[in-house]
Amino acid sequence: MIKKGYYVHKHDSYEVKTVKKDVDDYLQEGIYGARQTKPGERKKYLGTIRERVVLVLTNGQLMREQGLEELAQAMKDYPEAKLLLDRQVSYRFRKPYRQLANEHGIQHTTVDNKEVETDVGAVLAVEEAIDKEKIDIKTTEDTKQEGEEKKGLGGLIKSLFKS
Repeated sequence: MIKKGYYVHKHDSYEVKTVKKDVDDYLQEGIYGARQTKPGERKKYLGTIRERVVLVLTNGQLMREQGLEELAQAMKDYPEAKLLLDRQVSYRFRKPYRQLANEHGIQHTTVDNKEVETDVGAVLAVEEAIDKEKIDIKTTEDTKQEGEEKKGLGGLIKSLFKS
């Protein structure tokens, strides 16, 4: 009797190799979990990959309630998107973004990313690749901090090694 999914070939050893590979893959998934594409990106973007990201907000932007207008516009442009929020950011800072998602009918999820510390606080993403070029928002506070970093000896050293 032949089980479904197995193929019979002229060489019995070939069938054994196929079965062995399937068992090894099954065991590896059981021990380590399913393989993921681009695990580094998934850690950075709260479980999704860069090509699916519509908009990213940093933890600092969430804490200063910045990017709400841009996020609202992105939610209008991509009504099928999902909002991912970093659980490491306090609930009171996540609340306005959750409310905005509810107003636009956008599903939202809080992601607990204990393995990696990331500066990303919120990600608006879709299910399929859109490869949007500009996904982050530069606020006046971010621009001001970049300007302050460029000043002084520390800024000079950073600019020398940045190239």
